[in-house]
Amino acid sequence: MTNLEGAPAEASDVRGRVAELHAIREQARRGPSERATEAQKAKGKLTARERIDLLLDEGSFNEVEPLRRHRATGFGLEAKKPYTDGVVTGWGTVHGRTVFVYAHDFRIFGGALGEAHATKIHKIMDMAISAGAPLVSLNDGAGARIQEGVSALAGYGGIFQRNTKASGVIPQISVMLGPCAGGAAYSPALTDFVFMVRETSQMFITGPDVVQAVTGEKVTQNGLGGADVHAETSGVCHFAYDDEETCLEEVRYLLSLLPQNNRENPPAVESDDPASRRGDSLLDLVPADGNRPYDMRKVIEEIVDDGEYLEVHERWATNIICALTRLDGQVVGIIANQPQSLAGVLDIEASEKSARFIQMCDAFNIPLVTFLDVPGFLPGVDQEHGGIIRHGAKMLYAYCNATVPRISVILRKAYGGAYIVMDSQSIGADLTYAWPTNEIAVMGAEGAANVIFRRQIADADDPEAMRARMVKEYKSELMHPYYAAERGLVDDVIDPAETREVLIRSLAMLRDKHADLPSRKHGNPPQ
Repeated sequence: MTNLEGAPAEASDVRGRVAELHAIREQARRGPSERATEAQKAKGKLTARERIDLLLDEGSFNEVEPLRRHRATGFGLEAKKPYTDGVVTGWGTVHGRTVFVYAHDFRIFGGALGEAHATKIHKIMDMAISAGAPLVSLNDGAGARIQEGVSALAGYGGIFQRNTKASGVIPQISVMLGPCAGGAAYSPALTDFVFMVRETSQMFITGPDVVQAVTGEKVTQNGLGGADVHAETSGVCHFAYDDEETCLEEVRYLLSLLPQNNRENPPAVESDDPASRRGDSLLDLVPADGNRPYDMRKVIEEIVDDGEYLEVHERWATNIICALTRLDGQVVGIIANQPQSLAGVLDIEASEKSARFIQMCDAFNIPLVTFLDVPGFLPGVDQEHGGIIRHGAKMLYAYCNATVPRISVILRKAYGGAYIVMDSQSIGADLTYAWPTNEIAVMGAEGAANVIFRRQIADADDPEAMRARMVKEYKSELMHPYYAAERGLVDDVIDPAETREVLIRSLAMLRDKHADLPSRKHGNPPQ
């Protein structure tokens, strides 16, 4: 019951006004037009409300300000004032726990952000922070609404400020479901996790047309900022999927592993996987020969509950693994070198990936388990000039600053500064265990022998035989698996098959760990 200008028609009684209300709310729910909906579907995309329905438990969504409209004038805006102003906001539940959400409606102004649009987002963000519940943004917007000028830009500033205020307080998840350029890309970059959908979602600061005009480079939207680019090359995207349904289901799974806020622990579940289950296959998975690669993922699968884990940044910086999983029903974060990729060395990207993951786990009370098999930092001019010292220090700072329970397990190699950085006992790990195959040393035996015994090798009648003898001597004296344990640098050398049981017992003991940092406004981590 609205007139041609979209203003409510007069109603003579309460029933009439209630009927009018339902008509207006239905209009807001349907969106601008069937034609706009068909155009959205033609691109292989769901509508904002369909996405919310997939994300939240059935029937749990409570909308906030569905009847909001913009108040801008000029450029034809006064004749086009749709309800919601292009963003649907509210709260519901995921697995029975409260989650706040906002979803851009691309059918209205291309999902572009204006003053009213931004004010709705500000409100739902403030509500999420006050309620201490996760915030999920379903992004499908064309950036700032040009017709509203600086008011739209100020709206983005309010979102960025709230993203920062909420950082480390509530989980923030950004789901990219369409093209997001300029300011629309910065808010997701400030959140804890970014999901993308291949072919339909893109993120970039300046689009392909601007890039070509300025640099002469021709590139498509997906080539510039598509899901695979950000999942493999830039590291902006944590998770990439082929369709929206799978993407949103994985968001639900991630939420099941996170606490509501930084004052709570992650949700625990009953586990049918026995805590005392032995992992005898681990004896064959990891070769004693340090030069032979293996898949660290198989080690993780053998140890964690039911072999299930959620890997973060699976396709970026693949020489290190970061994953969320459970041990005896309790959520833990795992950081592990991957010998199948660059022999598991640490480089710039692996250091950045790990540092951010460690900080997230520490912020949300998720214990850290580190599996070491690291031969060192990646050498090279590019790494040094790219700032491997600065970037490696990020990972070191993150571990040293973390107050959650921290346990390290040395599987095989643990050489040099990389061993120290990977949560060694000397930087605050609560417990450190080692397998009998461990080799903890300043460097590999061959390199060490060449340095320590350089003169003897050079003066020998048979340098190669002397080198082999010196390597063997160095290994037997300084790299035997019990050298570190004898000096208290590891707490115990354990049977690999008992790793799961040892970790579960240790985490149970550390569950009520309390650690205080010095009083300060905040640290100044390396950037």
